Amino acid sequence: MVRIITNLIGCALATLVALPAFSQEYPNKPVKIIVPFAAGGPADIYARFLGQRLQEALGQPFIIDDRPGGGSVIGTDAAAKSPPDGYTLLLMSNTQTVNESLMQNKPYALMRDFVPVAPINYSDLVLVVNPSVPVANIAELLALAKSKPGKLNYASSGPGTPYHMAGELFKVMANVDIVHIPYKGSSQARTDVIGGQVDMMFDAVTTMNEFARSGKVKAMATTGKVRSSVLPNVPTLAEAGVVGYEAVIWLGLMAPKGTPPEIVKRLNAEVVKIVSKPEVREEWAKQGAAAMTMNPDEFARYVNDDIVKWERIVKISGAKPDQ
Repeated sequence: MVRIITNLIGCALATLVALPAFSQEYPNKPVKIIVPFAAGGPADIYARFLGQRLQEALGQPFIIDDRPGGGSVIGTDAAAKSPPDGYTLLLMSNTQTVNESLMQNKPYALMRDFVPVAPINYSDLVLVVNPSVPVANIAELLALAKSKPGKLNYASSGPGTPYHMAGELFKVMANVDIVHIPYKGSSQARTDVIGGQVDMMFDAVTTMNEFARSGKVKAMATTGKVRSSVLPNVPTLAEAGVVGYEAVIWLGLMAPKGTPPEIVKRLNAEVVKIVSKPEVREEWAKQGAAAMTMNPDEFARYVNDDIVKWERIVKISGAKPDQ
């Protein structure tokens, strides 16, 4: 009996010792961050920024795996089917929250197959037009669009992306008929707007502001509640006449459902440390991005609320995954 009790106590002590050791040992091999968007866009850029700093903090490589296509579905599905061991993460944006209502037949459900880890940052979008479009402000753009319904077009990095839905929201709120031209990534969409193959685009201010400053495109308006710190002379859409308009792009990390809570909490703590550093916030502010900090439960509520928000907009706009 004494031996049995001793053995039980020993097992219990071993378990107690192993629990903290489990989280302390993570990671003990490289971690992959799947980015379901094309290289060169904001998601890819900030994934690499974050991965480098997580590697410095945790002592293992954080490898960026770009898997664009299908409006983020291909890469997101690959992440959903990965082992829930903390060694595969998903870099997400509000593209995925839009897709919950836009793409009914996708092979995963965001809140069923993933656990939210941490948000990263958000930034405004900017509506730009090619210099050949004969407008100088939003009022003139709206007048042109209404005089030629279905003739003007706008590019996006693919169906369901923030760039696409910003355009659909604009169409609904401004009551204009412009045609969506979807691409497989923001880089080619941006190139074609600059080159004049497409009339306009909603793009991340973090990547488009340099082209606006150099005159390669004309910045019509930004999409936040207040003017962008990097384009202070450009009005918001709400200021320019589309009252109540607001759309941003945000980024975050998720992990496959079943990932141990200790790992989720460890990753969340490290991301919060990184994005809270004054030098990081200062650098991002110069780019037009603002850090976001939440614990996993808060981030889960945020993601759920965003799913509900975009479900309403998808329904009102009539947006389809192939348009």
